[in-house]
Amino acid sequence: MTLEFGLCLLALFFLAGIGAPIAYSILIASFVYLAAAGQNIGIAGKVLMDGLYQSFILLAVPLFIVAANIMNAGTISERLLKFCVAVVGRFRGGLGHVNIVASLIFSGMSGSAVADAAGIGKIIIGMMTRSGQYTRGYAAAITAASATIGPVIPPSIPMVLYALVSNTSIGFLFLGGIVPGLFMGAVLMGMNAFISARRGFALETPVPFSELPRHTANAFPALLMPAILLYGIYGGVTTPTEAAAVAAAYALLLAGLFYRALSVRALYRILVESARSSAAVGLVIGGALILNYVVASENIPNIMAQALVGLDVSPLVFLLVVNLLLLLLGCVLDATTIILVIIPLFLPTCRELGIDLVHFGVVAVINCMIGLITPPYGILLFVINAVTQIPLREIIAEIWAFLGVLIVALLVLVLVPDIVLWLPRMFGYPG
Repeated sequence: MTLEFGLCLLALFFLAGIGAPIAYSILIASFVYLAAAGQNIGIAGKVLMDGLYQSFILLAVPLFIVAANIMNAGTISERLLKFCVAVVGRFRGGLGHVNIVASLIFSGMSGSAVADAAGIGKIIIGMMTRSGQYTRGYAAAITAASATIGPVIPPSIPMVLYALVSNTSIGFLFLGGIVPGLFMGAVLMGMNAFISARRGFALETPVPFSELPRHTANAFPALLMPAILLYGIYGGVTTPTEAAAVAAAYALLLAGLFYRALSVRALYRILVESARSSAAVGLVIGGALILNYVVASENIPNIMAQALVGLDVSPLVFLLVVNLLLLLLGCVLDATTIILVIIPLFLPTCRELGIDLVHFGVVAVINCMIGLITPPYGILLFVINAVTQIPLREIIAEIWAFLGVLIVALLVLVLVPDIVLWLPRMFGYPG
């Protein structure tokens, strides 16, 4: 490691340690490297513009954010929740199951765990606490845990970012996330059923089966969005970026014209909020592109790959160690930073060891999502605390059971790659 790169790391850790936003920390640390190495600072601008112009795929990020924010508006979320209550609310721990199934459905529209937790999560937490059966902490914890499914089932903003740094097909990544996302939902529902039986949660008043068609009809247009997205991408009708534009347009038509739940003023607020969220992600992407140039200049990924291959590390051991490292990093870093800055370091080693990049990407994204609910710095815990005012200590006290089963599910996905790769192979993936 050169002195210049050492100064870069020192600046990065110092700035992050004193609480500077991670995007600014990355940018300033990269400029420190360029200055110390005697390189023109204009290189940063060239790297940034080249990275953005060559990454048409990045347009999908703000479009998915807009679609998620529109779907959160008005009555769309409530219609979906009523449908979920009618389907699974009749079982013990019914509203907990509703919470998880709603996240599974909404994940096919938003691609964002934070959008999932802040939008539909706020509504279901209110329903759970008003019922008098669930503590505030339990309602918040299961909401945070189920929101981690959001970026696993397509569309997925983190998978778009992973495709950017790994050159992997977004279509196959999206396919690879479907079965693991359903698997995560199943283990969370299993844990909710176990806790509900153990604590003796009362049964909800079941919605009569005669009313199920009405609730289904009300929610059906919203339920169509995932199907439209998947058909567009895998039917060869649209690229993933174009599918994101279709999703945003469909959400707008649905909320504005079909459900009549979106005013011009509300749309303006949604667009402003979406622009802010996109800008925040864009800053991290810009900083990561420049930092990745620095890392490539130092040849660090190849040095790591050669060192690990020289140690004769098996692919499974490598995957387990990397996942443990990502779990630890997920406690202090957000998913965007991990995917754009940390994961590229391991990709050359994955190629050397013959690890499938779709499998690695899906597992890495799930890992990052688990990091969002890992105390003490899990971002989703803070998001739910902010939107509901439920104390963090109550949420953290209840999160451990759900965190445990998600880590077990992650381990199963690492050990059995076919769970991730089965669906992509069905659609012609050669891996």
